[in-house]
Amino acid sequence: MANILVVDDEPKMTSLVCGELEDVGHRVTTCTNPTEAITLIDKHSYDIVITDLSMPEISGMEVLQRALVKGGTEVIMMTAYGTVKTAVEAMKRGAADYLVKPFSLEELTILIEKIVKKQRLESLSDHFERELKSLTSGSFIGNSPATRKIKDLISKVAGTDSTVLLTGRSGTGKEVAARMLHDLSTRKEQAFIAVNCAALTETLLESELFGHEKGAFTGAIARKRGRFELADKGTIFLDEIGEMSPALQSKLLRVLEERQIVRVGGVDSIEIDVRVVAATNRDLKETISKGVFREDLYYRLNVFPIHMPNLAERQDDIVPLAEYFLAQKGFPHRSLSQPVADILMQYDWPGNIRELRNVIERATILAGDEPLTTEDFILEIDNSPLETVSIAGSGGLEQTEKQMIIDALERTGGNKTEAASLLKITRRRLYSRMKVYDIRN
Repeated sequence: MANILVVDDEPKMTSLVCGELEDVGHRVTTCTNPTEAITLIDKHSYDIVITDLSMPEISGMEVLQRALVKGGTEVIMMTAYGTVKTAVEAMKRGAADYLVKPFSLEELTILIEKIVKKQRLESLSDHFERELKSLTSGSFIGNSPATRKIKDLISKVAGTDSTVLLTGRSGTGKEVAARMLHDLSTRKEQAFIAVNCAALTETLLESELFGHEKGAFTGAIARKRGRFELADKGTIFLDEIGEMSPALQSKLLRVLEERQIVRVGGVDSIEIDVRVVAATNRDLKETISKGVFREDLYYRLNVFPIHMPNLAERQDDIVPLAEYFLAQKGFPHRSLSQPVADILMQYDWPGNIRELRNVIERATILAGDEPLTTEDFILEIDNSPLETVSIAGSGGLEQTEKQMIIDALERTGGNKTEAASLLKITRRRLYSRMKVYDIRN
């Protein structure tokens, strides 16, 4: 839907054009006085201005110039056959196109559709260029019970327009899940727009989300469409929603309730049709109790919650994910040896999938074109004897590690919690190593 101003000193013409454009879903303002049209252009924001070329007092050329000065507006000239030459001159000065009267309304709607598509593509291009650089995967890799549960929840809610709240620690794949929701939805042919709410100041984030008008603040040299407008008919992903300021939370709540935005420095409400997916690594209920996050916004976002498990809870996915990242890097040896798989499986992965991806990248650099070995992996662990031995990965040291576990279990009478404490490792890691060495207790 475009916001359109139609200017013609003939009321019948403006009425005819208005009726046709409103029928196909556009928001239309008509004006039969070109002087008033200049005032409207200065005061409001229009995506397209359709103006007659020959009018008393002020010509269509002056309307064109004012619209171009405002910025972000395309102009279509309506002209009689005798002034086609002037209309061509108007195009040289920046008009998008012209129509010779009498013209068919179908011709007009096709031209409008072409301009709207062009404006949208121009607005999206810079955003998509940045987004494509940060993409890591378009699907959720793995088949562990935890992953199957996530995929099942995503498949059930994807076909709806329900708002989804993704929770979980950083690096657990919340944006990948959001993209899956979009790709499986009826909106998949439209835009997926991601916004990191923690990356910008309050003022810049408001402009990024809702857009701004030319001159709204220092540096606003032209009108800018916000992410909500760019995501119209598609999906907007609000990452790190828990970092949003209370003032901006209030504005977001209103947008979610009314499905309308107002650009910074603007006065016109713009209707939006957007599927909202939000994500946070914070406990929003705790932030609500501290007065940091609005409770009403929480319940507006928490329509369909999905908790993203830590990588340690998806142990069966670690090797498939690692081999997936190897394939992404174009590494010639894409299958992991058992010793390498073992050290990856025993690690806690506090940085989750993001840490795994970084570890794999470092390992491929160290390995060059050779197969990966345990010596290529740098894991941020403490210096406990068990962990030092297990990372080394040689046969003799592995036997020593096995014996240490057996000794610890014997000293604690088979109590695995006490044995893990004695060895200075987690209980989960103890179970993992017992499984590797087939230690039964």
